[in-house]
Amino acid sequence: MNSFEFNKIAGAVLGTALMVFGLKSLTGLIYHSENPEKQGYVIEVAEAATGGEDSGGEQPAAVSLGTLLASADAKKGAATAKQCIACHDFTKGGPNKMGPNLWDVVGRSPGSHEGYVYTDGMKAKSGEPWTYENLFTFLKSPKDYVKGTKMILAIAKEQSRADVLAYLATLSDSPKPFPAP
Repeated sequence: MNSFEFNKIAGAVLGTALMVFGLKSLTGLIYHSENPEKQGYVIEVAEAATGGEDSGGEQPAAVSLGTLLASADAKKGAATAKQCIACHDFTKGGPNKMGPNLWDVVGRSPGSHEGYVYTDGMKAKSGEPWTYENLFTFLKSPKDYVKGTKMILAIAKEQSRADVLAYLATLSDSPKPFPAP
């Protein structure tokens, strides 16, 4: 190939590159958009009124734990408790896992199951036995109920927590009675 052919090819490539970059600059001048001050989109969400705020309407009446437990379904509780199997065993005389065995937990003192190493926060609660009420509160937010607990799973829905408590009540040779509705 002679130098004339090479110069034509190089000129075509350079001319094309110059045209592409030139058009890009030209379109940038014509179609200019301002960058937003804050990246992203704001999503407006109406906040639900909490107990201390005036919501402009009536608050639904709180249902007592006794009423929730009276309508609780132990089978649904067993299904919900399947997510707990990774850390807890539910069988009589079963082993401790990442969490203690939960057979006959209602009425047992926190931090007292044989062979399990509890956190200091759980040991501090050992003076008050597990009742349906404090288990219900614990399952809602374990980290708030016992500071420093290893348990991270929480059950948000009241009826689901009541179902789990109904299931835990079946895990005993002498189940403790539910509180009155």
